Amino acid sequence: MGRKLLRVRNVLKSWTLLFGLCAVLGIVPLLAGNYRLLSIFLFCALLLAGAGYFYMDRIALGMVRARELPRGEAPALHSTVERLAALARLPMPKLYVLPDGYPRALCAGRGPRGSAIAVSRGLLGAATPAELEGVLAHELVHIRDRDVLIQSTVSVFACAIVETSRIGGFLQRGLLFALGPLAAALVNLFLSPKREFLADAAAAELCRSPHGLADALIRLEQTGELVEFQASPATEPLYTINPFAEEGLAALFATHPPVAERVRRLRAMDPAWREKLRAA
Repeated sequence: MGRKLLRVRNVLKSWTLLFGLCAVLGIVPLLAGNYRLLSIFLFCALLLAGAGYFYMDRIALGMVRARELPRGEAPALHSTVERLAALARLPMPKLYVLPDGYPRALCAGRGPRGSAIAVSRGLLGAATPAELEGVLAHELVHIRDRDVLIQSTVSVFACAIVETSRIGGFLQRGLLFALGPLAAALVNLFLSPKREFLADAAAAELCRSPHGLADALIRLEQTGELVEFQASPATEPLYTINPFAEEGLAALFATHPPVAERVRRLRAMDPAWREKLRAA
């Protein structure tokens, strides 16, 4: 029952954000008293909201420059996702690849029937099979619980707000100073770190062991420190862990809990590990 309420809440949050956009776009003509212009604005906003909902996965994946991964390029990866999706009672999501060496994974879309998982070349090269399985299970849980919908929606809108500062020319820095915190406030208003703890626990149950994901989180954090990474900080909610250095503008968008705390909670799910900690 708890997970059903979580899914409903995520859907309601996303539609609240989409219709909130429609309301914002309608403020100007409403204040001007031009109701014909208001109807045009609202019609365009509703079209934008509908298109955003049904094409959210493509928009988000385009933001991170992912390309679709054919089965022939990574048959083992496809087989692993198929098996985990069957265990989670989900349709097989589309798979995408991020062509750089920074180890990371993400999911984007609107839910079980319209989402995709993307993994980087760096992750495929660095992770062991158990670690990769843990990461994939984590992303599948986000899809199953429709965290992916609110994560994708918020990231797309936040990124759009940040990118709006580019139209400012010589005023770009000033606009970024004003719009950056606004976008970050939107992210933090709709997303809670709790979703990552819930996804970690469910992924461990799906894999029947918490250690693959726990080891993967440690590896992602450690190897990520060795590889340069640049992207819009507004995409932070999409990833398995926060890939950005928590300083400057990027720190405002951080929605992931500390990796150490996530690993501790995962290890604690194993009774044998708890006994080992007590003995130490």
